[in-house]
Amino acid sequence: MENFTFNTISSYSEIPYELLLLADETIEAINQYIFKCDIYLLHNGTENIAVMALCKNSETELELKNIAVIESYRSKGIGSILINKAKEIARKNQYTILTVGTSDTGFQQIRFYEKNGFVRTGIRKDFFIENYPDPIYENGLRMRDMVLLTHHLTE
Repeated sequence: MENFTFNTISSYSEIPYELLLLADETIEAINQYIFKCDIYLLHNGTENIAVMALCKNSETELELKNIAVIESYRSKGIGSILINKAKEIARKNQYTILTVGTSDTGFQQIRFYEKNGFVRTGIRKDFFIENYPDPIYENGLRMRDMVLLTHHLTE
């Protein structure tokens, strides 16, 4: 039986960049949002296996800015555990909307979010071109636009 526990990062010196970099390309990009977020670590015993960063966008909207799972725990439902925890945190704090953005080339990520109750609600044109100095490729395609997905928590 897995021994999963969550905890919140309480100090900026504890920011788990090695995990956050699994979902974002550079520390500079992470630093653009991370200091405004609450950071949650998922552990299995003493091993850090996943991270998520949640950021308040408004009184009603919480955004999932980063979610990452270490390689050896992928495809085992850990991402869905994180999403369910994010939904729980959002509901507990009276948010009605949970949003996330991912690359238009992240086909697997988009399917994952849709499987977890998110629906596509918009596009941020040229996001990855304007916010990253070097081109980034995923699935053989240059990342260009950000796909926005939303989950309404009032169901």
